[in-house]
Amino acid sequence: MPLDIAALLHRHPQGPRALLQVLREVQHAEGCVPEPALQAIAAQWGLTLTSIRSVVSFYHFLSAEPRGAYTVYLSDSVTDRLLGSEAVLARLCSALGVREGACRADGRVSVHRTACTGLCDQGPAGLVNGQPLTRLTPERADAIAALIHSGTPLAQWPSDFFAVHNPVWRRDQTLNTPVPPGDAIRVALALGAEAMIDRIAQSGLRGRGGAGFATARKWAACRAAPGPRAITCNADEGEPGTFKDRYLLMSWAHELIEGMTVTGLTVGATQGYLYMRGEYEFIAPHLREVLAQRAARGLLGDDVQGSGQRFDIELHLGAGAYVCGEETALIESVEGKRGIPRTRPPFPVDRGVLDQPTVNNNVETFVQVAQITVLGSDWFKAQGTASSSGTRLLSVSGDVAQPGIYEAPWGTRVDEVLAWAGAQDVQAVLVGGPSGHLIPATQTARQLSFEDLPTGGAFTVFNRSRDLLDIARQYTHFFASESCGFCTPCRVGCGQLLDTADRLIAGQASASDIARLQDTAHLMQHYSHCGLGQTAFHPLMDVLTHFPQQLQVRA
Repeated sequence: MPLDIAALLHRHPQGPRALLQVLREVQHAEGCVPEPALQAIAAQWGLTLTSIRSVVSFYHFLSAEPRGAYTVYLSDSVTDRLLGSEAVLARLCSALGVREGACRADGRVSVHRTACTGLCDQGPAGLVNGQPLTRLTPERADAIAALIHSGTPLAQWPSDFFAVHNPVWRRDQTLNTPVPPGDAIRVALALGAEAMIDRIAQSGLRGRGGAGFATARKWAACRAAPGPRAITCNADEGEPGTFKDRYLLMSWAHELIEGMTVTGLTVGATQGYLYMRGEYEFIAPHLREVLAQRAARGLLGDDVQGSGQRFDIELHLGAGAYVCGEETALIESVEGKRGIPRTRPPFPVDRGVLDQPTVNNNVETFVQVAQITVLGSDWFKAQGTASSSGTRLLSVSGDVAQPGIYEAPWGTRVDEVLAWAGAQDVQAVLVGGPSGHLIPATQTARQLSFEDLPTGGAFTVFNRSRDLLDIARQYTHFFASESCGFCTPCRVGCGQLLDTADRLIAGQASASDIARLQDTAHLMQHYSHCGLGQTAFHPLMDVLTHFPQQLQVRA
């Protein structure tokens, strides 16, 4: 049955700002975003065809060209490759008789590479029609191919193909402290806005997304700006090697939404937006259920817990774009647009979603907001260091015996985490993902903290058998692929980084190539529009700085 575009748009009364959500539904139903659908959306919402096509072309999971009835994405992250994803991809394409990146002639299936799917602890991983595929092997690829050949619905596939486990190997302050629904809201309402902001300030809580901005300062600035105001939760978690928010979304959704609600009531916001990466579509039903439960209990809606204050939350799904983890790109995506980072200032606390002052925080930050509200600032800052209060969730993967989630107080040394995870023969550790820093084994006495090694949560280990230059090249390809292309330093700079990386791998790089790499890194760091371009050179420069012998081997 053809998709009823009029009925679809009727379900989205928000209008054009729901464009991305509508396009996701069209893609799911039609296997692409066909021209008649574009025309119907343009006519109904008064948009130009060009503007809609530009959104379709921006996101990896949208396509103007047909994709398979079974659309398979295999994660092409470094950790998946370490676990054998290339063999799985080759086996799957061979068994299905399909070329990578193309739709089979009968329209049954297409197989694509995609960036890290947030399943690094149980790879090789992928997605099929939005559902996760974990622990893939060549043999499992054969079984998947047989199911696709026979047209078996996903609901009849073996459940263990889709099983997402959340191994938590170390719990501390945060993961030992659930907050019953409504408790933090009651405390926040009793305290009042000023006392609530002071409690967060006294705790020393800083954003857990990576930048580490003081949470209370952000709240105070937003509250001081003229309303209406909004809250956004960054659940995009696209940094390769990061998956701790996946666990929180699956197991701590009540605390997350409680923290968002406390924030909204405190700064005077009436609307929240939970923006979750498209790769986590499988978590969406759970989140919608939790939101409905809380609304039924009066914890969301027009009169939150009898306070007379309104606060509600919309769930928004991305469609495959790493850059949407940048807060202003996320806001653009929430508004249904291409995720192009905005020029700052103005900052989101002055002009964010729909030009409203907006507080944007990370999933982990909001969970800890709920806990601090109930238990107080002293409880929180009893852990950590002078400038890095509390604990930090780490996504540990790579060459370790026990990949998974570890909660560590800020100030924990890198070598302590390595011991917990059973790492052996360590050559290097990537702290904070490819936008963070690759450190050698000689530096593992350094501490995880804002004073030394800040991290958004990724912690990837490489043993001495790994080719770090090739790993840096893979990460450089990732950044080049994910660059939005808006600014020249990033667009051109990523191309130059790629060229240098390929020449280094081939053993063809000269001293002038190394000099150009250093110059390119300097220009990108100082003149790129957003954090992607400002850090895309880190993997290559870290190998050049700490592992020069890897370059000499190829000379």
